[in-house]
Amino acid sequence: MDLQLKEEDEHDLGIEVVVQDGDKQAPCCVHGPTLLFEKVCIGDKKGRRFYACSACRDRKECAFFQWEDDKVSEARLLAREEDIRSKMPPFTHQEYCARLRKFLALPLGRRFCQDCQLLLLPGEWESHASHKMSHAEDLTEARLSRPSLLLKPLENKKSNAQFLFADRSCHFLLDTIAQQGYRKVLCVGTPRLHELIKLRNQEGKGDPMKSLLLDIDFRYGQFNSTEEFCHYNMFNHHFFGGEAAEKVLLSFLVEEDGEKVIMITDPPFGGLTKPLAQSFSQISDMWRKLQTFADSDVEIPMVWVFPYFFEPRILECFPSFTMLDYQVDYDNHPLYKHGKTGRKQSPVRLFTNLRPQDVVLPKEEGYRFCKVCVRYVWSENRHCNKCNLCPSKDGRQWKHCSECQKCVKPSWRHCQSCGHCALPEHPCGNSPGLEGCFICGSLKHKRKNCPDKMKQTTRNNRPNRPKAQGGRNTPKQQAKKPKRKSGAQRRANKLKMAAE
Repeated sequence: MDLQLKEEDEHDLGIEVVVQDGDKQAPCCVHGPTLLFEKVCIGDKKGRRFYACSACRDRKECAFFQWEDDKVSEARLLAREEDIRSKMPPFTHQEYCARLRKFLALPLGRRFCQDCQLLLLPGEWESHASHKMSHAEDLTEARLSRPSLLLKPLENKKSNAQFLFADRSCHFLLDTIAQQGYRKVLCVGTPRLHELIKLRNQEGKGDPMKSLLLDIDFRYGQFNSTEEFCHYNMFNHHFFGGEAAEKVLLSFLVEEDGEKVIMITDPPFGGLTKPLAQSFSQISDMWRKLQTFADSDVEIPMVWVFPYFFEPRILECFPSFTMLDYQVDYDNHPLYKHGKTGRKQSPVRLFTNLRPQDVVLPKEEGYRFCKVCVRYVWSENRHCNKCNLCPSKDGRQWKHCSECQKCVKPSWRHCQSCGHCALPEHPCGNSPGLEGCFICGSLKHKRKNCPDKMKQTTRNNRPNRPKAQGGRNTPKQQAKKPKRKSGAQRRANKLKMAAE
């Protein structure tokens, strides 16, 4: 998270999300229940906890912030509720559906406001007269069936940036799940796939499939019925439509007449994996309770689309998953797309609990089947007889290091000082602060696995600041704050202090 906290000293190393247990209610912002975070410090220094938005990593996008031990006044709670109401969508999902029916029934003159991203009815044209418009010729039935081509993608990388699947990747995903017999597709943050399924049904190609889109972008409610779309935040498993929307999901997860369900999810790459995994596990639990089998450990069939360098974090949350070599491309990403204008190889992969050998990667795109690994791999991912696997993660041909006894990236070299392979220009030696545990100093584990972590006090029991008349906190009597050092300088100071 890129939250902008006021640092009180140079000991803070960052923040860490705290997965809460129990029934404790988190305060809410406009994006639903917030998440609990903790400031990470060197050694046994106490880290204070706070609540912040689950969806936005920048407080400029969502200003909610509350220390865990704060006592919030009734007036402040009322002001917060009013602020949330003022930022909600202009119409409910039911109202959007009614508006769409009226819009489609217009004999002449369809208009879409590009500034407000809203389908307009005739009585609203005058109030949007100064805005940029799309007119009837751009609002055909075919265009309305592909709203991702009509809506302007959200582009803020620190909140809900939207990168849309290229048709090549979208068709591959759809063909793969159709070949494996899935007839219900839960699309979590994948509007392009949802649209393609609906188009496939309209054209009568293959067996009919059902699709339900869960997305934080409420604008898709203008184009989908209440049975096809739920306004949803995947970082906190929050349904903005309340129990009615949650019942839509429950109804969709029921496998009737042999209609197998699969979940395809494409979260924002800057999102924290723990909250995402917790939400996906809750969906899996909902699905499991609706099935007739007795196996309590089975997971909903799932494909999680994420960059390959998140593999350790995803496997920590879902040990049954496997990363496939398929490279997912996006139409509107400056790098992660197919062709000469983008990167030759996208770093985005498929993580799934499907059997790897059942996911057939297209030979014409450069994939092959490895008989030893019993799965499809990228053509440059050569099998290593010493490691007994196809080791490449990034699409390049990796090399085996006899000293490390494993395959590494081709640009890495073995460093005798460090005792492992790294880039030639890496900081040499086991520099304090670069690895190991920040609590006890051990190089054998990280902070999150430290046995001494539970001994730390979870709350920072600072004395309450004195309050002036009227209940407001009095300002601290302190000298003018010095100019904030750069991030690089702060990190250098932290490492220096840890070394001392």
